[in-house]
Amino acid sequence: MNVVELTKCLVNLASVTGDEGACGQFAQAYLSEAGFLAELMPVSPGRANVLAKLGNPDVVLSTHLDTVPPFFPAHEDGDYIYGRGACDAKGIAAAQIAAAERLKADGVRDFALLLLVGEETISDGAREADLHAGGSRYIINGEPTENRLVTGCKGNLRLDLRAHGRMAHSAYPHLGVSAIEKLLDVLADVRRLSLPVSSVLGPSTMNIGVIAGGRAVNVVPDEAVAQIMFRTVEPSAALRNQLTAVVANRCEVEFVRDTPVLMMETLDGYETGVVAFTTDLPYLTNWGRPLLLGPGSISVAHTDGECVSKRELIAAVDLYYRLVRDLTSKN
Repeated sequence: MNVVELTKCLVNLASVTGDEGACGQFAQAYLSEAGFLAELMPVSPGRANVLAKLGNPDVVLSTHLDTVPPFFPAHEDGDYIYGRGACDAKGIAAAQIAAAERLKADGVRDFALLLLVGEETISDGAREADLHAGGSRYIINGEPTENRLVTGCKGNLRLDLRAHGRMAHSAYPHLGVSAIEKLLDVLADVRRLSLPVSSVLGPSTMNIGVIAGGRAVNVVPDEAVAQIMFRTVEPSAALRNQLTAVVANRCEVEFVRDTPVLMMETLDGYETGVVAFTTDLPYLTNWGRPLLLGPGSISVAHTDGECVSKRELIAAVDLYYRLVRDLTSKN
């Protein structure tokens, strides 16, 4: 299949995180048929990474097969392919596979493809893959970067806050303690924190993504929770200390994920940029020095209009082909 047809095929295989089995099996079978040594790498029941290689891989092309919910299938117009995962990251997987087929046809050896599960949640596929690295010198990860070679990406600090109160009849609120009001007071203080700014990566940002709590409108709530994500631009220790001090003993605090800032390898002759999102790369350190590039725009990822340009997909095949050849020739 050409890269456009393969993208549509992959998009039409539902693979929301936790349910990637069918997509992984398809990719493994496709790459085996294409002449690669392609194996499933189990991660959890029914879920597996795909590792396909030729020779002793020196360079690895990698991206993820899982998507955020909800699934919706592919459709297209003259310029774009639409559907869940079109740019994040099934179009990327298709471009990497097409580049790998071209490299193989041109006699290039000693490279691999690593297709991962779980990137959209806790990167459990990447964590498992890092236990099975085979001595490669470079890993080229794929995320939507508009085909720019990324020089750096922000880190990711996620924390959950849980406030406790005491239930009471809402007509007599003085007999209870509102967990929601306690949580709102803490969130107001968190929002007032001064966050660092990087000359390369730009400002740190915060998103309060989930708030939940209460039992009924006429009951003083005894519990409330919030999930917060910071996109960090420096090591997180100082921010973690700030948050712990601000929250004090008013809420329970759980730091759920802490992915560090990562600076990438670059090469002459490629357009470059920086991104605010986080990737699997911090969990793939045993696979070699990191590079990051892929077709598509992060601005449409995770939306109901997710899409990828057919022109960018075709260009990405050429870019991945060039990168592998350039890196395999480096001493």
